[in-house]
Amino acid sequence: MYRTAAETRAHVLGVAGELFYGKGIRATGVDLVAAEAGVAPTTLYRLFSSKDGLVGAYVEHAAQGFEERFEAAVAGAGPDPRDQILAVFDAVFAQIDSEGFRGCALLMALAEFPDVDLPAHRNAVAAKVWFRRRMSELTDRLGVEDPAEMADHLTLAFEGLNASAQSLGAGGPAKRARTLVETILSSAATPPAETPRG
Repeated sequence: MYRTAAETRAHVLGVAGELFYGKGIRATGVDLVAAEAGVAPTTLYRLFSSKDGLVGAYVEHAAQGFEERFEAAVAGAGPDPRDQILAVFDAVFAQIDSEGFRGCALLMALAEFPDVDLPAHRNAVAAKVWFRRRMSELTDRLGVEDPAEMADHLTLAFEGLNASAQSLGAGGPAKRARTLVETILSSAATPPAETPRG
């Protein structure tokens, strides 16, 4: 089967992603990725230059997939930012409750690659920064007194949801994430209205 270079890269990246997520990144060698993808190791290295390059591309791809699911949840929830935030957490829980969930791919990459200079680490951190920024953008529209604080609380809830689901599954504390998010959203004070002058 003939593939263009771009198609071959996407194919190898997809195969690598399944192996990295299922078996662990460091436990999965480049030769196994090449064999499972049906390409020569030299082809893989031509596409990604090194295993670090392949892993960095995998993490970036995982982040892009998450961003797309995030934006789809927001777009499908209507114009209310509260509903949009809840929809994001519902979408995350649906993924957690699906077959084959092992944990957050980005947190797993950070655990395996603590070196801040490696592409895998940088790309995973960038994705986490992106999530916090998008939460801030949504909470800014809620009209609460401290939207930055709420965004941080929601980010902590998000990371706790992922971490607890990895160890205790969807039936553990993760199943209460929506209630926690609703509590966070309802507990924030709205800024006092200005008293008209004159």
